[in-house]
Amino acid sequence: MSIPIEPFQHTLRATVSCCGVGLHSGRTVNLSIKPAPVNNGIRFFRTDISSKKHVQAHMDKVVDTRLATTLGNEDFQVSTTEHLLAALQGFGVDNANVELDSPEVPIMDGSAGPFFQLFKVTGKTRQNGLRRVLRITRPIYYRDGDKCLTISPYNGFKVTGEISFDDTIIKKQRFTFDLGADRFGDEIARARTFGYVEQVEELWANGLALGSSLANVIAIHWNRKSVLNEDGLRYHDEFIRHKVLDLLGDLALLGCPVLGHVEAYKAGHAQHFGLMQAIAASPSCWDIVAMKKNGTHAVLDKVAARSKSASSLLMPFFNYKPGAAVSAV
Repeated sequence: MSIPIEPFQHTLRATVSCCGVGLHSGRTVNLSIKPAPVNNGIRFFRTDISSKKHVQAHMDKVVDTRLATTLGNEDFQVSTTEHLLAALQGFGVDNANVELDSPEVPIMDGSAGPFFQLFKVTGKTRQNGLRRVLRITRPIYYRDGDKCLTISPYNGFKVTGEISFDDTIIKKQRFTFDLGADRFGDEIARARTFGYVEQVEELWANGLALGSSLANVIAIHWNRKSVLNEDGLRYHDEFIRHKVLDLLGDLALLGCPVLGHVEAYKAGHAQHFGLMQAIAASPSCWDIVAMKKNGTHAVLDKVAARSKSASSLLMPFFNYKPGAAVSAV
């Protein structure tokens, strides 16, 4: 069976660097994304703390989902990871080491666009290692009040998001993105984060969002009919496109490519994490497949059962126990 996923792992061809501001701290952040070896995954390093210790970009490292997705361990935390992770996933990078000198990934312009453009300039390189893929075989559901997500079998990776607001400018929006179509840069990379003006003012009053401005946030006017940004919107439905962008970035924490169709209604970071927990708790609804050089795949269940060391490389939830050292707030 042929599937529309490149069988080989990839990393960046060279190091890329940028400088920006942390959305909540308002501090300047220096960021470098470096090539990494096969099966490295995405690792975050805090150069202001240690050059050797790291936090793996895995769902079992999620420590907070308020306002953004924060990863951490006993050594340090890194927040606002979702836009960078979405750009890496959208560009097809499996292995990279991310170095930054702050607790936050820089917000840049509020989208994944600046990261994606850096990757396009340097390019990526194919590695010798073959990818392992999470293949959904039966639907998995997650509900949190009126917010819900489903992931169903699909020969590729597709995300459908829907939001519903009472205000005039957003109303109800729905958008579907297929990662295999190679349209990340055109369709969602430049979609920015957004918020109501009074929400931003409240965050400022509480010492948060100190780095936010019209340069990196879509500010919805008090009248709910327009935005304060002089250049307006980049897409007519930029709000839902950004929600889909966030979802892609968070789902990168599953640790490998996915074969499935995710449908999300009114979901945010906490609900994205809830879906990943539901996937981890439903092993009868998925399997792990290994890519072959000709683009087809083979079920890897027997390999994983025979070798604990092999299985630990594939997915974080082979050794993940729901509720262990993880909190979603």
